[in-house]
Amino acid sequence: MSPRLEAAPGDITTEQVDAIVNAANRQLRGGGGVDGAIHRAAGGDRLHAACRAIGECPPGQAVVTDGFDLAARFIIHTVGPVWRGGSDGEPETLAACYRNSLAVADEVGARSVAFPAISTGVYGYPPEDAAAIAVTTVSASDTEVLVVRFIAFDERTLRYYERLLA
Repeated sequence: MSPRLEAAPGDITTEQVDAIVNAANRQLRGGGGVDGAIHRAAGGDRLHAACRAIGECPPGQAVVTDGFDLAARFIIHTVGPVWRGGSDGEPETLAACYRNSLAVADEVGARSVAFPAISTGVYGYPPEDAAAIAVTTVSASDTEVLVVRFIAFDERTLRYYERLLA
């Protein structure tokens, strides 16, 4: 069954959902953008320790930690592709981020999940293309998750999601 899809503006760290997805780096170290914001809001020391215990996460894969100080019980960390023009497997890797994050959500019993616009920050993925992959992939996923919310940090990205969901 596919989940109900929503788009909303805002700060993913304040989402009232079972799990939020972190656009992480391979080393799970907490960097800039959404990754840094999630680490700060969750309680950096404990989240850093949990991530160190996992080690690393290859692009397209997903791993989970507790949500610590967040409203969300879980943080699903996934590593998106760096944009290299689209012919280096980036679309497939980005789609895998969404599929594998939903699979991890199913494993931990999360029924509501909030996603950021994975790879559209410093990794340079074109936001309109990334939104289309996100919506298409999640729509086609067989998951126990009931609600997926795409959180847009800026108005332009929000409009991409809203058009796709209309």
